[in-house]
Amino acid sequence: MDKITAPRGTQDIIPPGSRQWRELEAAIGDLADRFAYSEIRTPTFEATELFVRGVGETTDIVEKEMYTFEDRKGRSLTLRPEWTAGVVRAVLEHNLLNQGPLKLYYTGSIFRYERPQKGRYRQAHQFGVECLGYADAAADAEVIQLPIELLTRFGIGGLRVELNSIGDAVCRPAYRQALLDHFRPVADQLSADSQRRLERNPLRILDSKDLRDKPFIDRAPSYLDHLCADCQAHFATLRGHLDALGIRYAVNPRLVRGLDYYTRTVFEVHSDALGAQSTILGGGRYDGLVEQLGGPPTPAVGFAMGLERFLMVREELGTATESVRRGIQIIALGQAACNRLVPVLAGLRRVYPEPADMDYGDRKLGAQLKLADRNGARLAAICGDAELERGILILRDLETKEQREVTLPAGTDVGALLTTICQMAAAPAPALLQE
Repeated sequence: MDKITAPRGTQDIIPPGSRQWRELEAAIGDLADRFAYSEIRTPTFEATELFVRGVGETTDIVEKEMYTFEDRKGRSLTLRPEWTAGVVRAVLEHNLLNQGPLKLYYTGSIFRYERPQKGRYRQAHQFGVECLGYADAAADAEVIQLPIELLTRFGIGGLRVELNSIGDAVCRPAYRQALLDHFRPVADQLSADSQRRLERNPLRILDSKDLRDKPFIDRAPSYLDHLCADCQAHFATLRGHLDALGIRYAVNPRLVRGLDYYTRTVFEVHSDALGAQSTILGGGRYDGLVEQLGGPPTPAVGFAMGLERFLMVREELGTATESVRRGIQIIALGQAACNRLVPVLAGLRRVYPEPADMDYGDRKLGAQLKLADRNGARLAAICGDAELERGILILRDLETKEQREVTLPAGTDVGALLTTICQMAAAPAPALLQE
């Protein structure tokens, strides 16, 4: 029988690599708390109409990349290709805007049918934030600062922001006409996708990666020359905030991002250390999306970052750190020792704030020490027939190789053992030992 493998473009996240994911997700939660963002979780699939209306029917995501299917009652559903539209749908469905401005963050899967390559999967994972209810450019600056703080925390340097404003409903019609005037005379030289999008949404041409379009995109009018007074003032204020925060940025008049809901601010964060493929994350303002999906006029801004991309960047830059040894491995040599140590393990798991594990198999000391290494344990508590007879455990520090004999606890009473464990690992004593 052929082995069943994971679908193309997906991956299993397994130990020890899963520890990096947990470390990253813990840092995300901590940073979101510091910036006063609350977590939101939405369904993995939504009504297809949500993404067509929200993301834009002429975008690559909707035209080429969505996993869409019909359920048993013929309803069209789509696996989530991005988070923002689903977050807005949830906000409206649960009337969350009645509480005032919202600051939300998420981590979880997205699904896009595209050619799998390094750092890009058909099932990927994103971290992002959505800041709803604030029109001021200070919210844009906060949404840019937050991921930069995360990248800096993980040692990813050389960061710069590419920044642009793509206007709003007031100034966009004039820019749309300027693009039509620019592209129509050369329409027959554009790629097939750009020819199809020209009359429907010429702004999408600026996001084309087709080399046939590049010369015409390079000569296209700049949005910055068509901004209304309010959009100009908003963009100037944002740049002032970024200057005050010490965030390095460059204005890129060709930056548009790939989704139709963006207005005014669009941005990407790059690392100079990555060469040509330097983009780590992106986002922008989407002041019209809430109203477009049936809600009240609501300003909003957010970003999304691929977690696979983030971890790949850490690996390429050599900033990934080895996991710190932590916790204890109980090693029982023989059935009698196993029976005696099971309640000791249970007692540790109630009061010891680090991992505690035990091999229930009848394996030799060397094999069990290898398991302790695989688990990343800092200490091993070893007991065989000789130790049982003497009523002791041998505590071995697997990092320093220091070894100490301690009294074997009675049942689950592990207070004295816990004190020695904390001393050997130079770890803070749990509160129960400090009382």
